[in-house]
Amino acid sequence: MIIAFWCVLIAAVLPICCTYVAKFGPRKAGEKPTRFDNREPRAWLAAQTGVRARANAAQANSFEAFPFFAAGVVVAVVQHAPVATIDTIAIVFIVARIAYIACYLADRPMLRSPVWAVGFGSCIALFLVAATGTLR
Repeated sequence: MIIAFWCVLIAAVLPICCTYVAKFGPRKAGEKPTRFDNREPRAWLAAQTGVRARANAAQANSFEAFPFFAAGVVVAVVQHAPVATIDTIAIVFIVARIAYIACYLADRPMLRSPVWAVGFGSCIALFLVAATGTLR
């Protein structure tokens, strides 16, 4: 199996990692401990602040980014783009997404935006490789 397919699996799991931090991650010093409410998880998550709120936002963004990336990989493979090129772009996407999540959790918005752009650009690159072959 090509590396890009493993990257699709990793991209699918990244939001779940963010979910874990959102539900069970650190609290602010002195903050009253609250247990995750699985009966009304969206309301509970909406009331969170700090790293938990940012982790929840990173989770949502990761779910939003996933379909574009997965489709890009599939289209590039179906169009017989060079596997090494697809793999490289997929790895860049995963590294960018991990960096994006780290920036979100660390509350680094000025760094987070360009890192997001690298991931988004990777998705576009997959389609360009498939459509034009110019990156071969």
